[in-house]
Amino acid sequence: MSDNPETGHRLNPRSPREAIQPEPAPPPPGRSRHVRNPVVMLLNLIMTLLVVGIVFGGAFLYWGKLQFDEPGPLAQDKTIMIPQGATLDSITGSLERQGVISEGWVFSTGVRIYKNAARLKAGEYLFKARASMQEVMDTMVEGKAILHGVTIPEGFTSEQVVARLNANDILIGDLTAIPPEGSLLPDTYKFNRGTTRQQVIERMKNAHERALDEIWNRRADDLPIETPEELVILASIVEKETGRADERSRVAGVFINRLKRGMRLESDPTILYGLHGGSAWQESRTILRSELNKPNDYNTYQINGLPPGPIANPGRAAMEAVANPSRTDEIFFVADGTGGHQFSSTLEQHNRNVARWREVEKKRREEAEKAAAEKAAGENGSQEQSQDGADTGNGEAPAAN
Repeated sequence: MSDNPETGHRLNPRSPREAIQPEPAPPPPGRSRHVRNPVVMLLNLIMTLLVVGIVFGGAFLYWGKLQFDEPGPLAQDKTIMIPQGATLDSITGSLERQGVISEGWVFSTGVRIYKNAARLKAGEYLFKARASMQEVMDTMVEGKAILHGVTIPEGFTSEQVVARLNANDILIGDLTAIPPEGSLLPDTYKFNRGTTRQQVIERMKNAHERALDEIWNRRADDLPIETPEELVILASIVEKETGRADERSRVAGVFINRLKRGMRLESDPTILYGLHGGSAWQESRTILRSELNKPNDYNTYQINGLPPGPIANPGRAAMEAVANPSRTDEIFFVADGTGGHQFSSTLEQHNRNVARWREVEKKRREEAEKAAAEKAAGENGSQEQSQDGADTGNGEAPAAN
């Protein structure tokens, strides 16, 4: 037996058998008091649930995104009307019922995730075949509704404008009042289904005011026109005098020259408007001598200067022509028989042009009378042949002359 030099205790020697036996394993350490704490256990549980929830939530969102982006069930293009004031739920139900989307809850959830629930716009939409929910949502958020159009020709009176808008079966709401003459800008106006006729009128008024303001500010300096309203009056006369774009500035130049010289405008369309108002253009015809001499506030053969108001709604081009007319010394023009006019600077030239025009008119009348006579003769011949056929309706051939 020997002493342990470090401890001073005597060591008991082990037998050879004990020496070759393995040392016993130390006992496991005891569990920490912190691990057994209920708060720690609860936090561990919460963390575990959060991790599991994030994993499942991510998987769900990934699946939903695939559903939201994949092609939809529509077999062919389809038009859907989304009314004003429709909620997300009602929109979703309508789209699902009409086969635009297959899973309404996926669509409504996706719209909410994108924060677009309040941004879906009403309107008439054309959804393409196989459109995805993403494309359907984007279409309504961007308001890419079907646009319809109504065209108001240059030179229409306000009465004609109202009649055309009332005849449009897509616009809603009736128009009863006729806007002031010359207050509307003719153009093609696009609109969504559900737009009112009054809204189109307001757009035309606003467009006219903007165009007139712009054109007035760019007018020539030496015009014998004092106000924007006078520019519209003269532009309406130019609009009714010629339908050719290449003549507007020249016709405007003639009237400007006449105003500068104190000459009367002597425009035929003003007579018709004074006699019949906005319905004057129901038919196109030559002015009668009795109408030329009849007292009329708009008759520019009888009054000096401009008439009291516009005779139609001029387009932008006619107003620009008056604001910057052609620089010529021409003071007359007359129709040339081809849709245009012959212009002249002297009365002698004008009288020759008028004589040529009268020859053209005479030839046209003769050709019209000849055509009418031939048509009448042809109709009479057809009636006689029909009568002959009736007389020989027993199957026998008519006798030869």
